[in-house]
This record gives sequence, structure tokens and C-alpha cells, in this order.
Amino acid sequence: MSDRQARRAWRGTDMKSVVCFGEALIDFQPLSGSDPAEPRTYQQHAGGAPANVAVAVATLGGRSGFVGMLGTDAFGDFLFESLGKAGVEVGHVQRTSAAPTALAFVTLDAHGERSFSFYRQPAADLLFRECKLSPTVFEEAAVFHACSNSLTEEGIAQATLACMRRARQAGVMVAFDVNLRPALWPREANPAPRIWSALAVADVVKLSREELGFLAASVDGEAAMLETLWKSQAALLIVTDGARPLRWLTPRAHGSLESFRVRAVDSTAAGDAFTGGLLFALAKRGIGRESLPALVADSDRFGEVLRFAAACGALAVTRRGAFAAMPTRVEVETLLHSQSPVPAEVLAE
Repeated sequence: MSDRQARRAWRGTDMKSVVCFGEALIDFQPLSGSDPAEPRTYQQHAGGAPANVAVAVATLGGRSGFVGMLGTDAFGDFLFESLGKAGVEVGHVQRTSAAPTALAFVTLDAHGERSFSFYRQPAADLLFRECKLSPTVFEEAAVFHACSNSLTEEGIAQATLACMRRARQAGVMVAFDVNLRPALWPREANPAPRIWSALAVADVVKLSREELGFLAASVDGEAAMLETLWKSQAALLIVTDGARPLRWLTPRAHGSLESFRVRAVDSTAAGDAFTGGLLFALAKRGIGRESLPALVADSDRFGEVLRFAAACGALAVTRRGAFAAMPTRVEVETLLHSQSPVPAEVLAE
């Protein structure tokens, strides 16, 4: 079965949609091989963390939708067309001429690790308001996903939190990737209070090791951070750490998973590919807020979900770009069959 046939086959099932909310932007990637003595040349790539997750799900053959605001400029046109071509449902995308589409210039080091220079304020994605969210968004949704990049200003933060709460009210599982980018926040702002407001309504939380440290520092240590998280709605926390083993934690257990061995070229969208793979795997299995704890308690089934997500993240670093880096289901299954990382000991708490 070809990649295209596999994607078509999955879309023919009754799998519900993964709805991703927030920013879509242009990643300008440096062209490799540029002469240092010449002006640096960049190539535009479609990106933005929640948009990347939506494309990851669609590329795997799942149903996904994107909700957000794009400019009516050429960059907004490019993003809208790129989302549609990837198979993402774009019926709830809003357009505005009041602000341009956000831009990000990416710098890669010798190991493929990236850093960003953002050109975002003002930007179209910051102008989305709750009143623009159609009630039909949640009718066929399995998951509503957001990240902290849409918490950086008061207006878009209120809209994000309101949309997350509406998703919960509609019975939809809520996923939140902190994805902290300090350069996007006002210099004097402390991101922690708004991030904790989002964490309070999330069922699935994804952090990097650095973000775990940031949140732990905001509440007097990791133990206090976890205690605060489990007092809310969260049933699953996943902490990624690049090529090192990931950690997973629930209110009752924790464990880890070894990473896949790949040659890293560009880590720009690795975390989004992981998140997309995770949400795809949950939605494909029909896992919702009520059934998530039972899945996590089943070590075999949960291990399959984690390995699938980890393979998605690993494959994304082997190619440049964001949308363009997302792997197909066939590619993921090929990697899964070629390497078999074994979960570390699962410890009951």
C-alpha cells in the first residue's frame, strides 16, 4: 500500500478529528551550502507549532483541523494553501487585513538544533477572539490542542483559555504543549501564571525538560509542580528531552522510553511531530478523557502509543522544514520495525 493509499484508507474510517488552535507562521530556513562571504539566503517553510501538529496528524492519515487567524497577505495565502494541501480541514480558519502573518527566521547549529528570531508583533494570529470560534468545531473532535504561544498577550490568551474550556464542556479531550518561546513574551512578563491557567484545563500535557524546570521553579520544585498538576484535570504528562529518553508520568505511575537512533538534520518541528503522532494514536484508538487512564494503565497498549509518537518525532529531525518534515504512517511503521526501543521499568507511585 502506498503512502497516499494509506492516508486515504485512514480518512475513510470513523476516526474523529484532532483540532489544533493557535498560530501558523512562516519559518525562513537558511539554505545549506550558502557561501559565508555572500548574503545569507533563506527559503520559506510553512510552520507554527499547532499548525505543525495538525499537519502531522493529517500526514499520518488522520483527520485534523486548524483554527486560527491568518493575514490576507501572500504569507497567509501560502499557509492557507499549505494546510489544505496537507489534508488539514481549514473551514474554521479566519483571515484578517488588520495585521500581517508572523515570521520566524531559523538558525541551525552543526547538530541540527534550532534557534528562532521572531517577527510577530503585531501579527494576525494574535487577533483571534473566542467569538470567532464556531460551535461546530467540536462536533467531530476527539482532541482540542493548544500551546503557550497563544498566551503571550491578554486578548489571545483569553481566547485560548476560553476555547480550551469550551472544548472540555463539549466532552472533548484537551491537550496542551507548553512549547515555551520566551522571545515571544513581553520582556517584563512572567509566562507562568497564564501557562498554569491552561494546564488547569488540560488532560494531556507535553513538556520539554527545560519547560519542566521552568514550571518546577515557579512552584518550589518538581514535586510541588506535579502535585499542582494532578490536582487539576491532567491524567498524563510527557516530558521530552531531545535524543535522550522521554519521561511519562501519571498520578499513579511513571516510566521512560528510549529514543530512536537517527541522524539529526533539523529539530525545528520534532516536538510537534511527536505531539501529532501521540494525538493521532489516541484519536485512532478512540481514546477520550474518560478512557485515557485505562489506556495508560495498560502497559502494552500505552507502550505502542508512546513508541509511535517517538518514531514520529525522530523522523521529523531527519529532514528540513516543519510541514515538510512530518512523516507518513508508512515511514513511521518502517522505523518501528527496524528499531525497537524498550520502555524502562514502570514504577508505581
